[in-house]
Amino acid sequence: MRLGGLRTRLLVAFVLVSLLSAGAATALAYREARTAIVHRAQNAALEEFRDQVEEVARHTEVPPDGPALTRFAEDVADGLRDGVVVARYHDRTASSDPAADQTRVTAELRATVRSDNRLAFQRVEHAGRPWLVAGTPVVYDRARHASGLEVFAIVSLEPEQQDTAALLRTVRDGVLPVVGVAAVLALLAARTVLRPVRDLGRATRNLADGELTTRVTVTGRDELADLARTFNHTADALQTSVAELREQEATARRFVADVSHELRTPLAAMTMVCTVLDEDADQLPPDTAQAARTVSTETAKLAKLVEDLIEISRFDAGAAALTPHETDLADAVRGTLAARGWTGRVHAELPPGVRARVDRRRLDVVVANLVGNALRHGAPPVTVVLTATGEELSLAVSDRGPGLPPEAARHVFDRFYKADTARTRSEGSGLGMAIALENARLHGGTIEVADRPDGGAVFTLRLPRRRGARCGEDDA
Repeated sequence: MRLGGLRTRLLVAFVLVSLLSAGAATALAYREARTAIVHRAQNAALEEFRDQVEEVARHTEVPPDGPALTRFAEDVADGLRDGVVVARYHDRTASSDPAADQTRVTAELRATVRSDNRLAFQRVEHAGRPWLVAGTPVVYDRARHASGLEVFAIVSLEPEQQDTAALLRTVRDGVLPVVGVAAVLALLAARTVLRPVRDLGRATRNLADGELTTRVTVTGRDELADLARTFNHTADALQTSVAELREQEATARRFVADVSHELRTPLAAMTMVCTVLDEDADQLPPDTAQAARTVSTETAKLAKLVEDLIEISRFDAGAAALTPHETDLADAVRGTLAARGWTGRVHAELPPGVRARVDRRRLDVVVANLVGNALRHGAPPVTVVLTATGEELSLAVSDRGPGLPPEAARHVFDRFYKADTARTRSEGSGLGMAIALENARLHGGTIEVADRPDGGAVFTLRLPRRRGARCGEDDA
C-alpha cells in the first residue's frame, strides 16, 4: 500500500473517525456512568444514614453522657455499610471507631449542619481515596428544634470508584476491536472505490501511450460510473479525431510525394535548358543574360526543394534505408567540407582513426546542413569538433553568432520553420534541419541544440559506435 495514496488516506480517515467516535463515546459513557453510580451510592448512603439516626435517636436520652454518646455512635454505625460514625454533643465527641481519622469531618460541614439545622454532606479525598461525609442534627419535637446532638457518618466511595474504573477499562478495551473493524471496513470501502479509479487510471495511461481502442467497463450509476462513461465518450471522440487527422496527414503526404515526383521530369528538362543558357549567357544581351541566370538560380532552388520533399516523403513512408559501410569519420567530414568549398572557412578538429559503420551519403547530408546553417546564420569562427568514446560518437558544429532564442530552439527541427532571428534549416526550403535529424535517427542517433556560454550556438550530432538502422539497412 503506497504511503500518501488514496487508500492510505481513506484508511487513516476511517481509523481517526473511529478513534474519535470511540473516544468521545467512552468519555461520555464514563462520565454518565460514574455520575449515576456515585449519585446512587450517595443517595442510598444518605437515606440509610438518616433512617438509622432517626431509629437510634428514639432510644437515646438527651443530654447523653460519655458512654451513652459512644453507644449512640456505635448503634448508628451498626446500620451503615462499613461506615464510621462520629457523634458530637457540644464539646463532647464520641466515635464508633476510636482509631478513625476524624479530620475527614471538615469544619465547613460542621458549620453547615449547625447553622442550617439539616442534613448536609461532602465528598472528600483523603489518603488518595474518595469518601462521602454526611452530617445531621438530632431533632425530637415537631418544631424541629435541634437537641444539640450532631451525628456525622464517614462512608467510603472506593467500591463505586472501582466499579467506574472497571467500566472504563471495559469500554477502553472495546476501542481496539472497534478500530480494527473500522480498518477492515475502510479497506473494503477503499477497494470498492479505488478499483474503478485504478481501472480508469490504467485506461488513461494506455490511451496516452496511443492505445486509442482502450475503454473502461461502466458499472453502477454513481459518480464513478459517470466518470467512466465520460472517459469512454472522450476516448471515442479522440479516436475519431486521431483517425481523421491521420487520414488527412496521409493524404497530404501522398499529395506532396506525388507532386514532387511529377515535378521531377519537367524540372529535369528546365535544368537542362538552364544549363545551356548559363553556358551561352556571355553571348546574350546583358538583360537577357541576367534573366537567364536568374531563371537558372531559381530553377536550381526549386529542384533542391523537390528533392528535399521527396526525401521527406521517403522518411514518412518508412522507405528510407541505410547503406552503411565502415567509414573513417574524419575523412568523411573533410570530404564534405572540401566538396562545398568550406575547408578554409571552417576550423576542424578531426582526430584520425575514428571509425564507425555509417551511410556516408546520409552523413554528408547531416554535416552539410549543420555546417551550412552555421556559416549562413552564425558568425565566424565556425568550428567542427569530432570526439569519440567507447559507445558514442559526437560531432559538434559551433559558431559565435547571436545564438538561438528559446522559441527558435524549440522549433528549429520542425519542417518549414523559419525565423528571421534564428537559423533556417536549409537553403531556403525550411527542410534541411528536419532531414538532418531524420538521417541522424536513421543511424540510431540524434541532434541536440544549445547556446554556447560565451555566445553562439552549437549543434551536436550524436551517433552510437555500433547500431543497426531504424528503418532497415542495405549493405549491397
